[in-house]
Amino acid sequence: MHTFGRVVRAAPRTGSRYPTSWFTTRPCRLGRRDISTTNDAETQKQLVEKLPLAGIKVLDMTRVLAGPYCTQILGDLGADVIKIEHPTRGDDTRSWGPPDAPYIDGVERPFPGESAYYLSVNRNKKSVGLAFNNPTGIAILHKLAQQCDVLVENYLPGSLAKYQLDYATLSKLNPSLVYASVTGYGQTGPYRDRAGYDVMVEAEMGLMHITGERDRPPVKVGVAVTDIMTGMYTAIGIQAALYSRKETGLGQWIDASLSDVQVAGLANIASSALVTGKGDSGRWGTAHATVVPYRAYKTKDTNIAVGGCNDRLYGILCDKLQKPEWKTDPRFLTNALRVQHRETIDTLVESELQTKTTQQWLEIFEGSGMPYAAVNDIKGTINHEHVLARGMIEEVDHPAVGKVKLVNHPVKYSRAEPRIRSPPPLLGQHTDEVLMDVLGLGAEEVKGLRETGVVA
Repeated sequence: MHTFGRVVRAAPRTGSRYPTSWFTTRPCRLGRRDISTTNDAETQKQLVEKLPLAGIKVLDMTRVLAGPYCTQILGDLGADVIKIEHPTRGDDTRSWGPPDAPYIDGVERPFPGESAYYLSVNRNKKSVGLAFNNPTGIAILHKLAQQCDVLVENYLPGSLAKYQLDYATLSKLNPSLVYASVTGYGQTGPYRDRAGYDVMVEAEMGLMHITGERDRPPVKVGVAVTDIMTGMYTAIGIQAALYSRKETGLGQWIDASLSDVQVAGLANIASSALVTGKGDSGRWGTAHATVVPYRAYKTKDTNIAVGGCNDRLYGILCDKLQKPEWKTDPRFLTNALRVQHRETIDTLVESELQTKTTQQWLEIFEGSGMPYAAVNDIKGTINHEHVLARGMIEEVDHPAVGKVKLVNHPVKYSRAEPRIRSPPPLLGQHTDEVLMDVLGLGAEEVKGLRETGVVA
């Protein structure tokens, strides 16, 4: 991280056992310990050193999905992520069970276990239980922000200003800070003060209208895809800002919103409307608006997706279905004709596919070069031979729930190995470690903060 050779002293505050100036002048023991959790310190140290974001420190003030998904990506890539949570409630998703991974360590906690939702987006992080509705908590965050490269938050626009945790304040304390704000509708515009929820943005920004079966009501996507895309875009923006900082020494404010990302995610559908000036063609279920046959069909037992995406692939499909005469049928000679006779060709294809099981068709289509796939449920996916062969499911040791399986980082690198270095943390699991190692506080000082309810 760029340093500027000076200590910034904040104005002393009253009403706190520990004045702000106390925190801003304490010596810091940076570099004493890599804050990545490890069971084998030397092995993990070598691994972290290979990762692209090793050495980058992230102050994570997000909760639920979009923000935590962003910071999890950064953590996977080697960044040290300090997750700030409410000292008693923690991240909202801690209570979003069932399902929960039940606690087995005998310690009484407010939750029955670690919720599956929380576990899905919080690996490779440290948890600090901290209340910042008081001067002492704010002072701690100011000091942490001075030691970090990145801060990510997902509060409503303007709401952190009253705690002096906005970009204008923190950029003065640390000019090199990359500060990312994740909101529903952005920092500007007529909807800026609306709370941002994935399903509402899917509805408002067009995705829901084009999702669902033909002539049936609109539906949301099966996962909160707008949140996830926003987390990805924010992670990309942060890395771009860090790259820019190498030249300028300065951070910047990133304004990322679900609404903007969802509009961008409409891709060719939005482009079609812009080019033609016309509305979209509605919902197509698993089918394609301009390519036929290309959808999921019923088989004897489940469903299978097949694609005759061009004339050659359509011919392969006809041969594999043992219907070569369909290739010369004047109704189906070109894709344009097949689109025109969509209902007829789809009915014919499905009637043939229903004569065998999905597995039988998979064996018939194997090696044909034609796109095809079984329509698997989630259990089938996480147990899929290819998913397992690619290392996408990893079992880790959790301090309170024992062995737990998690979805792994999806991108493979030739010179690095992003992986689950530490399980999603317990609430406040690393409060003492972060305050002592990053801020240089003593054990008695941390104990005093805990007794006054500032930390947990």
